[in-house]
Amino acid sequence: MSNAPENSASCVIDSPFGRLHIAASGGAVTRLSFCDAPVTPKTDHPLLAQAVQQLEEYFAGARREFDLPLDPPGGAFQKSVCGAILEIPFGETRTYGDLARGLNAMPQPVGQGCGGNPIAIIIPCHRVMAADGKLGGFSGGEGAETKLALLRHEGALLL
Repeated sequence: MSNAPENSASCVIDSPFGRLHIAASGGAVTRLSFCDAPVTPKTDHPLLAQAVQQLEEYFAGARREFDLPLDPPGGAFQKSVCGAILEIPFGETRTYGDLARGLNAMPQPVGQGCGGNPIAIIIPCHRVMAADGKLGGFSGGEGAETKLALLRHEGALLL
């Protein structure tokens, strides 16, 4: 018997940036992570179907913002970091220090919060850079290469 809530579901899709595992529970997206799992058939779960559609639009360049209910797991600080990341507009970047100032926190825990982002791409932690203009870390896909590809996709970096 599963411990998962009755209304939870997940699927795995291919994307231009790698294979993605998407999970929803309680009427909200709770995870989007890079993975090596096999692709699963598209889901009939309405929220996951909507998430897949919006991701496909984003990858095709037809969507700049996601309109999905989100419930990232984690404590209050993690949720506040995710909220600050969500405020970064498409095609723009901020530094860990910028986010830290807005949260009245130190940059290092903000960096850890970015690294712990449970809903990659939709909560666009790839838009957060180091103070010196360098990419900084990225825990998804192929790491910095995936972060660079996402920023290029958004026109934030023309390297």
